[in-house]
Amino acid sequence: MLDDAEIREWFRREVLPLEGQLTHFIRHNWRVEDDVMDLRHDVYELVIAGARQGLPLATRPYMFVIARNHLINRAKRARIVSFELVADLELVDSDFGLFDAERHLGAREALRRVQEGLAKLTPRVRQIVQLRKIEGLNIRETAERLGIGSDAVRQQTSIGMRALTDHMLGGGGGGTARVAPPDRRETGGDA
Repeated sequence: MLDDAEIREWFRREVLPLEGQLTHFIRHNWRVEDDVMDLRHDVYELVIAGARQGLPLATRPYMFVIARNHLINRAKRARIVSFELVADLELVDSDFGLFDAERHLGAREALRRVQEGLAKLTPRVRQIVQLRKIEGLNIRETAERLGIGSDAVRQQTSIGMRALTDHMLGGGGGGTARVAPPDRRETGGDA
């Protein structure tokens, strides 16, 4: 297993330069623009979790296989599988079976680390991240369920995902220390 400094350096050197391509890939294959940033963070988490078992030989195909699989899983969970979406995703090179085994090996470790990271979040941020990332609700559904504004959901999801990413990279995951001010509707202010 690699140490966090090695993974952090690999992530900065080889994964971050691919951010534009990854964002384009997600936008091309996912219809909900509001989900693009969250999906990109999800892919980063999965990439990092897999890298803990050993750095991939080819970062780009490794990351795009993870991205493709994640989008397929999200589409299945959301029960909005479109034949067009699946057909587009099938066009991505799928000659990376060895990475699947690597990904499965890292899954348990990733789950454990995500649970640790979630435990570090403030209760409100944790609740929003769980609704968005575990239950698969979109921003509007999350806002309606919690009785808060969509902007608050976006902001606190971003805070939570940054803290989780920090935790996954070996940081303290304390990005929630500066939690955004509460939504106006929560405090009785104008919406």
